Amino acid sequence: MFAAQLPDQALVHNYLQGNESALAELINRHQQKVFTYIRMLVKDSQLAEDIFQDVFVKVIHTLKSGNYNEEGKFLPWIMRIAHNLSIDHFRKAKRMPVVQNSSKDNEEFDIFRTIRNMDDNVEDKMVKEQILQDVKKLIKELPPEQQEVLILRHYADMSFQEIADFTNVSINTALGRMRYALINLRKIVKQKEIILSV
Repeated sequence: MFAAQLPDQALVHNYLQGNESALAELINRHQQKVFTYIRMLVKDSQLAEDIFQDVFVKVIHTLKSGNYNEEGKFLPWIMRIAHNLSIDHFRKAKRMPVVQNSSKDNEEFDIFRTIRNMDDNVEDKMVKEQILQDVKKLIKELPPEQQEVLILRHYADMSFQEIADFTNVSINTALGRMRYALINLRKIVKQKEIILSV
């Protein structure tokens, strides 16, 4: 069986048996989700790269020291490491992170830009950009746990089971938070009479 077809746990086992390519596959498999999450928290590409590297250094150290025991939950485990190392950075800097994007949009990571289609004409791009700005403002009005599940699901591309494991809640709670996030977004849109379609 090719490494790309193996579950995470089998790759971890193979790595511990000396197969370095198994670790490369694990990193390749999860790097986008982990980096996206870190970058969303720290809002700085270079800092996110540094923390991302630290995450996998810690992963390697933990695996090699025999302290990994997250049976079948590799992604939520590395997401927790990413979260904790990001928080550690802010503690050292004596400031805490904000989960949602701030109003300084020029150079900050924008989790909503992924819906852009490069083939759009200039007018369509301008309209979509305005919609993205509106959506960002709306997201900020949700309770923190609803913001978190929405971001992890749609922008870190985690499954509801992965979100449940990461946030230490049941899958039903994760699903419920998403449901309420969407309901609340609809209510906010209706109250503000915002049109979110092109």
